[in-house]
Amino acid sequence: MKIDSHIHFWIYDPVKDAWIDDTMSVLKGDYLPEELVPLLDKRRVDGVVAVQADQSENETHYLLGLADHHDFIKGVVGWVDFRSSRVEERLEYFSQFPCLKGFRHIVQAEQQQDYLLRDDFCRGISLLRKFNFTYDILIYPKHLKYAVDFVKRFPDQKFVLDHLAKPDIKNGRFQDWRKDLQAFSELKHVSCKMAGLVTEADWLQWKPDDFGRYISVGLEIFGPDRIMFGSDWPVCTTAASYNQVCE
Repeated sequence: MKIDSHIHFWIYDPVKDAWIDDTMSVLKGDYLPEELVPLLDKRRVDGVVAVQADQSENETHYLLGLADHHDFIKGVVGWVDFRSSRVEERLEYFSQFPCLKGFRHIVQAEQQQDYLLRDDFCRGISLLRKFNFTYDILIYPKHLKYAVDFVKRFPDQKFVLDHLAKPDIKNGRFQDWRKDLQAFSELKHVSCKMAGLVTEADWLQWKPDDFGRYISVGLEIFGPDRIMFGSDWPVCTTAASYNQVCE
C-alpha cells in the first residue's frame, strides 16, 4: 500500500486561516477530499494521512469526520492543547477514535524558540505514550538543537519530524542544517517525513536538482525505514503540482 503521509484539507476562512497571506493566494479556497482523489489515482496512491492546519479541537473533529466518509483517509494527526491541565482527559477522550494516530503543534510559529522544552508542554507530551499516540515535530532548522533535547527526554515516545525540519533550500543553506540534523541518526524513536521541500525552494524557479543533497542527507541520517513520503498538498501547490511533488 502506498501512503501519502502528509496532506491537509480545509474550507477556507480568512480569519481562521490568516496564515495564508497574499503570497499564497492559490491556497485561498476550499481543498476537500473530492479534489484530491483523481490526483491520488493518477499516481496510484492508496491512502493519506490528514494533518491539522488549525490549532483547535474543532480541526481534529473536522478531519475525523472526513475520515469517516472517505476510506482513503487512513489516519489523522490532530491538535490538542498540551499545556492544558486537562490534557490527559482530552487524550483519553480522543483515544476512542481509531483513525486518530497522533497530534501536532505548530511550534514553528511560536515566538519562544525553545517552546518544545517548556515544562507544561512536556508534561502533556509525556502522556501521549499512555494512549499510543505519535507526535509530529513542526519546526525550522533554528529549532533543531532544542528538538534533539526534546526527543531525548522521551525515549519511548514515537516522534515524526515534519518536512526534514524545513531546510532553507531557496538560499542553499545546508551545512548547519545537516550538522544539527545529524543528531537524529541515533535516535531511533524519531522518524521523518520527506515532505514540503518544494515550498522551501524558490517557488518560481526551483529545479529537481535543488533537492538532491537534502534528500540524500535525510536518507543517510534516518534510513529508508524511518522515512515517509508526504506531498504537503495543497500547500505544495504554491510551488508545484501534486504530480511534480510525487516525481
